Amino acid sequence: MARHPLHDVAIVGVHNTAQARVLDGHTSDTITLDAVRGVLADAGLGPKDLDGVSIGGQGTQWIYQLGCGPAWRSGRGDGIPQVLEAASAIATGLATTVVIAAGSAGVYTERESTAPWTRPANEFVVPWGLFTAAEFALIARRHMHMYGTKPEHLATVAATIRNNGHVHPDAIYSGRGPFTPQDILDSRMVADPFHLLDCSMTSEGGAALVLTTGERARDLAQAPVWLLGGGGDSYGPSYQHPPVFDLTGRLGTEYANGWAGRLAAQRAFAMCGLTPSDVDVCEFYDPFSFEIIRQFEAFGFCGEGEGGEFVMDGTIEVGGRSPITTDGGLMAFSHGGATVQLLQRVIRSVQQLRGGCLSRQVAGAEVAMCSNGGPGALFTDVMLLGKEAA
Repeated sequence: MARHPLHDVAIVGVHNTAQARVLDGHTSDTITLDAVRGVLADAGLGPKDLDGVSIGGQGTQWIYQLGCGPAWRSGRGDGIPQVLEAASAIATGLATTVVIAAGSAGVYTERESTAPWTRPANEFVVPWGLFTAAEFALIARRHMHMYGTKPEHLATVAATIRNNGHVHPDAIYSGRGPFTPQDILDSRMVADPFHLLDCSMTSEGGAALVLTTGERARDLAQAPVWLLGGGGDSYGPSYQHPPVFDLTGRLGTEYANGWAGRLAAQRAFAMCGLTPSDVDVCEFYDPFSFEIIRQFEAFGFCGEGEGGEFVMDGTIEVGGRSPITTDGGLMAFSHGGATVQLLQRVIRSVQQLRGGCLSRQVAGAEVAMCSNGGPGALFTDVMLLGKEAA
């Protein structure tokens, strides 16, 4: 296997700020600043050590505030693609050390309504109420129709993730469990087949990472975690068109929207010569319980229609062969602004590979897979990280 340029890039710092349903006294900028300070401390670096900044649409403003110019900048704010872009900049010599950060506070104020990012103003949402839960429910219900996936399968996923958050000391829902699958099924219906406890929450917080060259990474405070592979599948703009499981493009039904992330996962594994059986921890994105089942199928851990049974009998718990979302994810740890929630899965993967996750540490974890998105939003991104370089 040829060595890939991304294999010379490592993550050397990660940080979560305080997470809460409401962060009193914070704005999105102040919690982002907390995230930047925290991640630089974790990496043992200062602002003058940076020559690249990726902080949403405000990269240039943060270069000024940090005083780290001249610097490479990005206007992205979309999680895994943001990490891959920064890594590509490092791999091609456009930068050597890049901070990625995001924060959200004070955005969700009309709490009688669904969160603003779940109801963008377009012709399908405003008159018809096609909010995020309904969009992802359409995908789940189609899968249930085709393959007989059961509500009990979804409930097992939700209970597992929520119990992971129950024991994580920094999770917003820490101590709120334990949960059984029946508890999930007994919660009120939100958008069939999703009960309330099948769904993610809303919250506020910040998150940040630092990436650098392999050469520099070996001399810093933390053991580096290495990029092994990654990619993304997009089918169009999120939340502007009704999501259809069978939406196809240039590659036909094998790569329909319902299997978003399949091509990205295949490419990611090919970059490093690994397979799903090599993955020790699955830090999968969990906007809704069904997404975990779908991702296992799309990423090749099991066959189409087999995901429901795959998640049963302890497989997805720590100690099973494919432990998932070990901090409680969007359901129990935190569900901050768009970029914060997307970066969380990368951060937890890094902590697992360092051996320092605050809960549900997977013994001997050497390879982690993280993901973002889902076909309800017409995209899925994936990334593979390793304790050792490829």
